[in-house]
Amino acid sequence: MTTHFSQLAQRVAADGDVTSDEVLALRREGWGDGIITREEAEALFAINNSIEERSEEWCDFFVEAIGEFVLNGTPPRLQCDAEEAEWLIAQVDKDGTVESFVELETIVRIIERAENVPTRLKNYVIAQIEGEVQNGTGPARHGGELSATHISSAEARILRRVVFASGGHGPAAVSRFEAEMLFRLKDATLADDNAPEWDDLFLDGVSNYLKGFALKNAQLDHNRARELQAFVEDNKANVGRFFGQMVREAPNVRNHFGKVFGKRDAAPSFAEQAAAGEAVTDHEQEWLDAMIEADSEVDELERRLLARIIEEGE
Repeated sequence: MTTHFSQLAQRVAADGDVTSDEVLALRREGWGDGIITREEAEALFAINNSIEERSEEWCDFFVEAIGEFVLNGTPPRLQCDAEEAEWLIAQVDKDGTVESFVELETIVRIIERAENVPTRLKNYVIAQIEGEVQNGTGPARHGGELSATHISSAEARILRRVVFASGGHGPAAVSRFEAEMLFRLKDATLADDNAPEWDDLFLDGVSNYLKGFALKNAQLDHNRARELQAFVEDNKANVGRFFGQMVREAPNVRNHFGKVFGKRDAAPSFAEQAAAGEAVTDHEQEWLDAMIEADSEVDELERRLLARIIEEGE
């Protein structure tokens, strides 16, 4: 972090206001060397915590800068590992809650952009949104209308972005944790005037969990992603060297190649896995029955969900 950036950040944090010129200066200083460091990222959080009126210029810069640090600060690119996720949560959760909408937007954008994020980060932001929907207070309320418990269009949109983001359990794959969260929100706001987007989200999300599927290798392990990136970026890497190493390491070349390229039981194709995912298993049916029977009645959204599952299964 440059001395000028540090002084500018301290001055902005002290007076509790950030002007367009100061945002531009922070952008120039922060990206002067092409990267955002951890010290600079933490200074930006300090500024964000000190200001009450956050301009559009500030929000855009903050979201972009923190996302750049988390996803591209260390190799491999577009990866958020467990340590980075814990750092991010610690920054936004200093007093047990997400303070501002821009912080919530920052996490959501990271989850959307990332090839990998830890499950804890995705579950954390979902829990924050669920809490503020049910309590009537929280950062998402500053991005949409305030109400006691009803789910607004802004809340439904940001929930959809997180639930169907590619950086979690798999590309557009809804987890059981997320499906159960949707049921809890439905039960808590059933009598309220929810936005139309909420009905679609509930039906799409739970149906996806029951009838969708997630590839086991949809998300690469962070260390494996680093190894693959290093191999690709190695300008000496080539197929000949790769196979040469295989030959040197294998005591029986023919047998080794047979294991790699020879006959073996064919793995299910993508289409076959997708078709299998379409079927609602006995375990999933038991889960659905339990969720519907939890409140001893079948409400309108649950009827629509059952009708969709039956229709799609025909």
